[in-house]
Amino acid sequence: MINVEIITIGDELLIGQVIDTNSAWMAQALNKIGFEVKNMVTVGDNEKDIEKAFDRALLRSSIVLVTGGIGPTKDDITKKILCKYFDCSLRFDGEVLKNMEELFTRSGREINPLTYGQAYVPDASTVIQNKLGTAPATWFECDGKVLISMPGVPSEMKWLMENEILSRLKATFKQDLYIQHKTYWVEGYTESALAMHLDEFEKDLPGNIHLAYLPDLGLIRLRLTGKDENEQALSEAMQTQAAKLQAAIGEKILTEEDKPIESVLGKLLTQKSLTLGIAESCTGGNIAHTLTTVPGSSQYFNGAIIAYSNEVKISLLKVSPADLDKEGAVSETVVTQMAQGVQTALRTDCSIATSGIAGPDGGTAEKPTGTVYIAVAYRDKIISQKFSFGFSREQIIQRATNAALLMLYKLIK
Repeated sequence: MINVEIITIGDELLIGQVIDTNSAWMAQALNKIGFEVKNMVTVGDNEKDIEKAFDRALLRSSIVLVTGGIGPTKDDITKKILCKYFDCSLRFDGEVLKNMEELFTRSGREINPLTYGQAYVPDASTVIQNKLGTAPATWFECDGKVLISMPGVPSEMKWLMENEILSRLKATFKQDLYIQHKTYWVEGYTESALAMHLDEFEKDLPGNIHLAYLPDLGLIRLRLTGKDENEQALSEAMQTQAAKLQAAIGEKILTEEDKPIESVLGKLLTQKSLTLGIAESCTGGNIAHTLTTVPGSSQYFNGAIIAYSNEVKISLLKVSPADLDKEGAVSETVVTQMAQGVQTALRTDCSIATSGIAGPDGGTAEKPTGTVYIAVAYRDKIISQKFSFGFSREQIIQRATNAALLMLYKLIK
């Protein structure tokens, strides 16, 4: 098995100012082509710490992927450390400069003296042009192992990985172990209840296949992972175990796609040429935000009305003032009218509406914090449901978001 280590560099990662999404993305991309990430390390902008991280990584892994610290400012020290580490000097690279000039010309800007410094690269490296940014990737080889330094900007790292680095890794390292995954989204279980339900299934799994549980606030993602030196044998074994797992869970399997519910719903809306409008109260726009993280969501998502106040519910969603007075904003009657109102206002085939108490204040004995009503409509069909999502404001909002998207998905299906 070809082992990989990922090193992310930057003080901003260690103090929590920036979240490291690079490591997770790279691990998934590498796993798909048969490379297993064994270690992930984050270090600050400190020369000795970075050098130690390089030493440890190259000792235990064949491939070391490094992101961050190669920008034009003084705190970007990775390039200097790479020169010292591989005992080389900086050289001017005309192709890097040409790439920078093209980038700046397209954006109507001029290259400043600091940015010109990006054209100097370690002379012991193979330079990989970065078509989305000024800092190229650099590839170093040492005793049959490679270290690749990339920008920390996620979009630039992803472009380099997808267009240049993954293919080079496959060509450089012979694949000696195949990895396959099958993923299922499951509803209607807690993590422990599902584990108990699948206890016998797990006991009967062959040694090279295992099951992982990944809970996500109201949903559980199950992942079967298999490894084998024989790709055909692995495929057959995975198909056998997948059939057993599907039989064990049955209708509780929401989808077999390894994508979040917003992507799965978006695909369904696109396939059926449906449009969607949202009316949000307690979720405050989180459902709309979640939907629009999916590329291509403009094909089906018309818009949202964030009806936080009763006045907005009445004026824009045509909720009955009398029902608001009688039953309150957090009620099945009101949330149903919100769903109908936004469907009419935004002229959509489908709608989602939420109203609840996200807390930490505002709850009562009758309607405690975490009480949320959700209504979803699909053309002339409409259903609503009352939920109790606990006491954490953040979790209430996210669980309501997941539940609302799931309700609409099931109604359309």
